[in-house]
Amino acid sequence: MTVLLDSPLWPRHDRLWGHLVSDTSVEELHAFADAAGIPRRAFDRDHYDVPEERYPELVALGAVRVERREIVRRLRASGLRVTARERRSSTPGR
Repeated sequence: MTVLLDSPLWPRHDRLWGHLVSDTSVEELHAFADAAGIPRRAFDRDHYDVPEERYPELVALGAVRVERREIVRRLRASGLRVTARERRSSTPGR
């Protein structure tokens, strides 16, 4: 089981946010998020958005910190990455 956490770089709601992903399965990712108390509304197709202040807790639970490029590389290699094209084609009205 490998759950990955990238650097919190994305500003929103007066916080910095990063991504929590699994390079094994979406089911593994949901199980980890459930155990960490992360709500499903934070899930966005292939990752959870998580605020920077949760990072120490998530690492203590077993998430591994990696850089953004590594998280994307591992998602692509696992086949779990949802591309921009797939996001657009699944948007209602398109």
